[in-house]
Amino acid sequence: MVSKKEPIERCQCEVIHEDIVNQVKAKMPQEEILYDLAELFKVFGDSTRIRILWALDEAEICVCDIACLLNMTQSAISHQLRILKQANLVKNRKEGKVVFYSLNDEHVKQIFNQGLTHISEENN
Repeated sequence: MVSKKEPIERCQCEVIHEDIVNQVKAKMPQEEILYDLAELFKVFGDSTRIRILWALDEAEICVCDIACLLNMTQSAISHQLRILKQANLVKNRKEGKVVFYSLNDEHVKQIFNQGLTHISEENN
């Protein structure tokens, strides 16, 4: 992603529009919820985790296959899957000795796909 160095426009006055401030403040989620949201977005801030999420958006897949796909060790993939699982972004199921991973629910697909759509629009 290319950063654009455009100046930030600022007001030429210091008028506080109290009605707008109060309206937004009344709707603003609690600080703890916003903190949790920021933590969720941090999980998306790692390209390895993004690659794993992309793979899981395509198919339910085991750690061995993800490691092969991404040319990484199973240990490294397991570490990233642990982070994704703690953030409730992925789930797993065991079939014999094989553990398959998939996206946790449709919301995760929506978040991921919205991000892809946004990036695609920026690059056009």
